Amino acid sequence: MALVTTKEMFKKAYKEGYAIGAFNVNNMEIIQGITEAAKEENSPLILQVSSGARKYANHTYLVKLVEAALIETGLPIALHLDHGDTFELCKSCIDGGFTSVMIDGSHHSFEDNVALTKKVVDYAHEKGVSVEGELGRLAGIEDAVNVSAEDASYTRPEQVEEFVSKTGVDSLAIAIGTSHGAYKFKPGQKPQLRFDILEEIEKRLPEFPIVLHGASSVIPEFVKMINENGGQMPNAIGIPEDMLRKASSMAVCKINIDSDLRLVMTGTIRKYFHDNPSHFDPRQYLSPARAAIKELVKHKIVNVLGSNGKA
Repeated sequence: MALVTTKEMFKKAYKEGYAIGAFNVNNMEIIQGITEAAKEENSPLILQVSSGARKYANHTYLVKLVEAALIETGLPIALHLDHGDTFELCKSCIDGGFTSVMIDGSHHSFEDNVALTKKVVDYAHEKGVSVEGELGRLAGIEDAVNVSAEDASYTRPEQVEEFVSKTGVDSLAIAIGTSHGAYKFKPGQKPQLRFDILEEIEKRLPEFPIVLHGASSVIPEFVKMINENGGQMPNAIGIPEDMLRKASSMAVCKINIDSDLRLVMTGTIRKYFHDNPSHFDPRQYLSPARAAIKELVKHKIVNVLGSNGKA
């Protein structure tokens, strides 16, 4: 089975009221945990790679690991570039076997964002590759993405039709209150997604797939596990899962999940070394980390995304 694009995935997801998880991957154990969970739940998958992950693990290794997951699972899987910020990066991923890319021109003016996004779309569509664009800016820090609260901005619904029409993108990432990274909201601060903006965008772009970035829930038990075993993470509040499930029943067809994976993996490994300080075999501490990722992804598929049984 070959890698797929996101176009048919999103059509089905929109029609049936669920979202597909776009899980960031960095190494073999993360890919295995995610894909084993999806196989057991019979869920379609988007495995996405940031520019940082690509530099860390090497483009070829990541592509081959994802191809191995295809052989092992037989699932519909799309390989996606997360937060590509230049035409050259997107082109390199397209030429290197990715089936979907994101071009993030949200830090540019509207006009420059349109021009850059259209350039990527024109090249990608010639190669049969899907493209995600972005309007609005999420606050937070994650890999190469670093946006202060002052520079963040909600997506303006009155711009979405023009942007999609002029660029030809296949999906659109919007800013409605999610945030990149683990430090999303301070204790006492109530997270709130702007469903009014999502509803207005849905009216203006009927049956068009919308994407949510920064949608990890920042699982408190793993923040606690990290801190109990030598970490120094401040308490943080993520996006409530019931809000994400509501969004996935609407126009949102893709929900990005990265920080929760990192927290689960790091927390599990820290606890393992706390309990087994003399161990040094990577297989011993990476195995429980992989198993923890698997259980987390199964939970997300069933309780947040609603994509179980949809492969």
